[in-house]
Amino acid sequence: MAFQIHSSHPQILFKIPSFSQIPTKLLPITMSSISISTLIPEQTPKPDVYNVKFKSLEACKLGISRYPDFEYNAQGGKGSGVGKKMVGVDFNGETSVDFDVKSLYIPPLTSLTTKFLGLPLPPFLKIEIVPEIFRGIINIESGKVDLKFKAKFWFSIGSIYKAPPLLVETLLTSEESKGSLRSGNGDRLDEQGKCKLVGVATVEQIDDFLMNSFLDLPTECLAILNATIIFSED
Repeated sequence: MAFQIHSSHPQILFKIPSFSQIPTKLLPITMSSISISTLIPEQTPKPDVYNVKFKSLEACKLGISRYPDFEYNAQGGKGSGVGKKMVGVDFNGETSVDFDVKSLYIPPLTSLTTKFLGLPLPPFLKIEIVPEIFRGIINIESGKVDLKFKAKFWFSIGSIYKAPPLLVETLLTSEESKGSLRSGNGDRLDEQGKCKLVGVATVEQIDDFLMNSFLDLPTECLAILNATIIFSED
């Protein structure tokens, strides 16, 4: 193919070589102008620290010794804590969670929150729950929950009678908890953060003949707690 160029100089014919005539060394293949980030989708790394919010819900149960379970509405309980990603070669979702027990509130058992054999607790009878430890491991991918719970249960009847505290220490889990007298099965966290936690604990005798006799201490108690646990980055 020939192109004719007009100029003041004598006419010169230029012939452009075809692509097959261009030396191979003049057509190098290079990726230097392509960024690697355009080839691999950018992924936002998961945070190492989370804020964790806890709320207790209704339809819970508490049982002790061989007595029928108490029906317990724990709605209104709340707490906050910090979750930290477990250090390891591969992160599989396990997160260490520690709740601030100073701000953790669990509603007391009263005639307004608790029923026994279908009837509200007698007036003036009250069992306060004072948490001392609430921490453990939550797998944010599988939903498995294992939280160590330690609290004092203060039993009182108005201003007439107040027993020494019952010390309860157990592992609240979304799996199975089983003792010699009591047992229960939990439910793992769902997409909305709801779960059912169960825990069996041994309650030792206290320095109170009336409570030891009435509850047949030492004995086992069972806690079934419906709750929501929400993780956030803020």
